[in-house]
Amino acid sequence: MQGKCLFCCHEKFELVGENVLSYAIRDKYPVTELHTLILSKKHYETVFDLPQFELISIFELAKICRDKIIEKDDTVKGFNFGSNSGVVAGQKVKHVHFHLIPRRAGDIAPPPARQ
Repeated sequence: MQGKCLFCCHEKFELVGENVLSYAIRDKYPVTELHTLILSKKHYETVFDLPQFELISIFELAKICRDKIIEKDDTVKGFNFGSNSGVVAGQKVKHVHFHLIPRRAGDIAPPPARQ
């Protein structure tokens, strides 16, 4: 899949973080400033295809990236963290990636709670 997948060739990106199995880049179309993608270096289509050790690697790198974002911008008070799996769920590139989206007070209204 290396030749056809946008995210399989991580060497072409400016990395903001990396470990043995995962890498992090800024999102090309950020929801908020410092929106970061955490990706497996190996090709898997969705989060449900990842072996446990790959998932752990992604989460470990996400925590490091979160800390770096908070150090860089003290207005960040929360995060959205998730992965879209499948076209109907909004996945545009068929290479597993997680969005780490910094949230600041007032950037959007919080969703209503349902009971």
